Parts: sequence; structure tokens; C-alpha cells
Amino acid sequence: MLLFQFPGIAERWLTEDDWVNFRTWARHPDADEVIAELEANGSLTPALNWYRANVPPESWVGPPIQLPPVQAPTMGVWSTGDPALTEVQMTDSADNVAGPWRYERLEGPGHWMQLEAPDQVNALLVDFLPR
Repeated sequence: MLLFQFPGIAERWLTEDDWVNFRTWARHPDADEVIAELEANGSLTPALNWYRANVPPESWVGPPIQLPPVQAPTMGVWSTGDPALTEVQMTDSADNVAGPWRYERLEGPGHWMQLEAPDQVNALLVDFLPR
């Protein structure tokens, strides 16, 4: 995420050599389709801007950003194959929730669990969301 803070540099690094770094970093199961979409509509920079807007560079060296706790019911879902997020990071998210908190752990899928285990993720969402 720190690399993404540098406009132009991140874009060049991710796309060079036919997107080899993107493919390696993202480990996305539909990488070819994602890359085609990013190229077709020029959405790589807007996608990286999400990180740039949410994680300012100063936050890496200064005190943690203090945000108000989430009041709404919140479910955290973590998968054992996620290379980008640890289980402790997910479970510690409860510290930022004042409303009801629910944690679910999926065995196997990676970071893109909604694509790799859609039936499991959808079942959790259906059970969690109000009807």
C-alpha cells in the first residue's frame, strides 16, 4: 500500500512487462479479465487512488489515524489463504466497532474470497444482513 502512494511509479511498476508485477502481487483468479478492464477504461489510477485517499503516507510514520468507531452491525470475514491480511488484523478490527461485531473465518480461499468461495461468502452475507 505504501508503493501505491506514489502516482506514476505505482502504475508503471504494476504494468511493466505485461503486468507481471500486478499478476504476482494481486494473485487475482481472474487477472487477465481484470487487466483487460483496467486497460480498456483506464481505471488503474482511480483504483490506486482509493488507497491514496484512505492511507495517507504520513500514517506510516506518525501516530495511527483516530476515526470514530463504526456504530452499525459489522461482520469481518477473513480467509486462511489471504496473503495481504492477517487474522489478527481482522479480529482486531472489533476494537473499531461500537455496534454489534461478528467474525467469520473461511478455510482455504485467498484475498479474493468473494470470487474463490462465492457460495460461502454469500451464505454469510445472507445470514448477516437484515431481511
